[in-house]
Amino acid sequence: MKLEGTYHIDAPRDVVWDLLNDPAALARALPGCERLDRVGENRFEGTLAIGVASIKSTYVGNVTLSDIRPGESYAMEVEGQGKGGFVRGRGRIALTDEAGATSLTISGDAQVGGPIAGIGQRLLDGAAKKVLKEFAAALGKEARHRLASDFRGFRI
Repeated sequence: MKLEGTYHIDAPRDVVWDLLNDPAALARALPGCERLDRVGENRFEGTLAIGVASIKSTYVGNVTLSDIRPGESYAMEVEGQGKGGFVRGRGRIALTDEAGATSLTISGDAQVGGPIAGIGQRLLDGAAKKVLKEFAAALGKEARHRLASDFRGFRI
């Protein structure tokens, strides 16, 4: 399954980069994320409750970051398992400046197995696109919140 999308985040690239490296902010932005903990340098473990069609499950997994280019991009490997099956994937997140905002590009490949694989490629593709879109929107909200809190107490 291919995962691809480019999303506009109305915040400077450094703010978006910081959010993409903040487990608490990522947990709030990832749809269905119940927990995301840093367990080592560039390694995270988490729990995600998500449903696709009639298959609803909680998945436990890990994410490892590599090829980190601060402020620009990183590669990631994801593995997770739950009653609904398993997912394994590789991807890349890249940021570029976009007239005072940030363009967030997500690309990758994922393999799924078990009961969730039985629901069909079209439903899986649609669900993946929906999750990416919701993640980008929530990340934008996190960025707006962070920018607003940076200016609290500032007086002219």
